Amino acid sequence: QAPKAFHTYLVKALEQQGLMQSTLDPCLFIGEKVVAVTFVDDTLFWAKDEKDLTSVMVALRNAKEYGLLLEKEGDAAGFLGVDLKKENGQIVMTQTGLIDRIISALGLEGGDIRPKLTPAEHKPLVRDTDGTPAEGAFSYSSVVGMLLYLAGHSRPDLAYSVNCCARYMFAPRKSHEDALIRIGQYLKGTRDKGLILTPTSSVLNVEAYPDADFGGLFGHEQPNDPACVKSRTGFVIKVANCPVLWKSQLQSSKTALSTMEAEITALAHCCRELFPIIDMVKTLGKIYGLEEQLTQMNVSIHEDNAGALLLASTLPPQFTPRSKWYHIETDVSTRLCS
Repeated sequence: QAPKAFHTYLVKALEQQGLMQSTLDPCLFIGEKVVAVTFVDDTLFWAKDEKDLTSVMVALRNAKEYGLLLEKEGDAAGFLGVDLKKENGQIVMTQTGLIDRIISALGLEGGDIRPKLTPAEHKPLVRDTDGTPAEGAFSYSSVVGMLLYLAGHSRPDLAYSVNCCARYMFAPRKSHEDALIRIGQYLKGTRDKGLILTPTSSVLNVEAYPDADFGGLFGHEQPNDPACVKSRTGFVIKVANCPVLWKSQLQSSKTALSTMEAEITALAHCCRELFPIIDMVKTLGKIYGLEEQLTQMNVSIHEDNAGALLLASTLPPQFTPRSKWYHIETDVSTRLCS
């Protein structure tokens, strides 16, 4: 109950200073000049003018009823383990500390370990039921957990390889451990690399890039494994030219029977993640004085499958006899693609 009680107290303290809790995200608080994001007992404040930040923090410390003992740590660098550096109009996000812990957990600290140029081999990572048992030299689940945090914050280049390894957290084999070690070797050669953000000025444009790999495990996985015919969804969503969300995972809810169906499923999944981001962009645009630019906000979805494009862009929504049974997914994406 303690965490819940603290969050309730924090909400009241911030709302008392004019920072109202967002209906889109319970950890987002929006004021007239200041925006705050909370994570347990860590809070990140944004404002155009540093004086506005100082006044809010002083008011929170001096409040009699709902006061907070805030400790100012300077800029956003190091927030939740993510380092932020501004270079030539760009923001570079890195997590070198976490990468060092991953390399250490895998036992790859030695200088004789040669880095890899890619995080995964060209062939799919299969279940390998009859393969060599895991050696257990390191905690498989712990390393996967750290990699998921890394891939989800500053290293989208790891999304595919980490998702493949995460599928076998409860029954890893030696081949899966080798896949994790390869990722560690790749990180050793790219330790200082991270996500580079180059935001556009004053234009709130949202872009989405969905794609699908139709039956990527077919012919590699055992034929009696249901995953052997699953397709993979992958997409990247950018706001003002900055990647904000990316994902790579198997389409577990269904088995696509054609490339068009696989692409429609990926497109629908991308749109489900896209709608709340659009609402968030509109909300934050008002805070930073971009109301006049909202009419210029455009949403672009880049799709490369002709059949999926035809179904998603036709108004009124239409379908063929072979696509009728997944028409609902088509209807979801049509409203955004039109």
